[in-house]
Amino acid sequence: MAKWAGLVAEAKGTGSAMETGVGRLIAQLRAERELSQAELAQLLAKVSGNAAVTRHEVSRWEQGRRRPRRYWLEWLAVVFGMSLFDLEDLARLATPTIDSDEAEAIELRQRVAASDVGAQTLDRLEAAVDELVIVYPASPPDLLLLRVRRHLAYVGKLLDARKTLAEHRRLVIVGSWLSLLGATCSIDLANRPAAAARLRTATRLAEHGEHAELSAWCLETAAWQAVTDGDYRRALKLSQGAQAIAPHDSSAYIQATAQEGRAHARLGHTRETLNVLSRVEQLVAPLKVPERPEHHYRYDPEKSNAYVATTLSWLGDPGAESIARQVLTRLESPSSGSARPRRAATARLDLSLALIASSKPDEASGVTMQALTSGRLVPSNFWRAKEVIRAVDACGLPEAAELRDAYESLKS
Repeated sequence: MAKWAGLVAEAKGTGSAMETGVGRLIAQLRAERELSQAELAQLLAKVSGNAAVTRHEVSRWEQGRRRPRRYWLEWLAVVFGMSLFDLEDLARLATPTIDSDEAEAIELRQRVAASDVGAQTLDRLEAAVDELVIVYPASPPDLLLLRVRRHLAYVGKLLDARKTLAEHRRLVIVGSWLSLLGATCSIDLANRPAAAARLRTATRLAEHGEHAELSAWCLETAAWQAVTDGDYRRALKLSQGAQAIAPHDSSAYIQATAQEGRAHARLGHTRETLNVLSRVEQLVAPLKVPERPEHHYRYDPEKSNAYVATTLSWLGDPGAESIARQVLTRLESPSSGSARPRRAATARLDLSLALIASSKPDEASGVTMQALTSGRLVPSNFWRAKEVIRAVDACGLPEAAELRDAYESLKS
């Protein structure tokens, strides 16, 4: 976080901000993947078939002494597992400009220099948090995490600035929401150590800010990570803990209840699962669609159907099929808000499992291939894809081999 906090001043002082920004981005992406400069050079040589790049060349890129040609940017995107478009977008964010929209949204330098936070700065930060949370369902987690980090860097500076107790609490809560969103992105990327660290920070800040719903969201997010890790008993305990502290009229309470149902389903607790689904239905019934249904921390009533589809498919209930089809249709052509392609990709995995339960393995194979080749599955969902592939394979379909190949390509 600190390295991004100092990026503006350092880059503007060199006269080669673009080279510096791209270089820092390459270094960050390399470090997150635990690659040395020599290993990155070797991977570039392997995927491109061109041995011209060396460790020394990678070092020059990262130091900002030379900008990689577009040819190497294309292969860097391949190695880092992203599109060239996303890599260039990350590079743009990593290269500060005076008049960019992103810089305008988070540039608080004058406030920091004055050691004065103030209501206007906090209003802008809270609006920025809402915007980041709203774009989460459609954003690549790598890209979103970079934006979250930049905002957190400014929050860190402002914590030492002059402010009232009320302003301090608002700032702490902003920092907690940002840390929680950062943890969510880290879970998407299957980066467990980073996710755990960010969740701890979010939890402590939520407690310091005495924000019960935010504390509950931290527990619910930890429960979700436990589900992705296959630790379903821990997920059950965490989701129940979240319900215990969340206000009963809050989105966090509903989400934690739904998460409890998913944990029960994975444990094979049919009666408990159906009881939880009934509770969620009662909680959701009086709700109206929020103004921004894409907001990750404001419960959209239509989301409950997606959780029902997931939960019933995990139980092996054939009744999940019709619900999963409806969910997929709504995600791709919503009546309100924008399409949610990432959620649609995971909805296809739910539909595939439901089709297996309905003795339709051929269609399940085709739907799974659509999910695997969508470019929208994040690492935290790979285990779900693998589960479907095993089920298709168990049905004796030759398509299972193609699915395994697509899965391995996705992982690599």
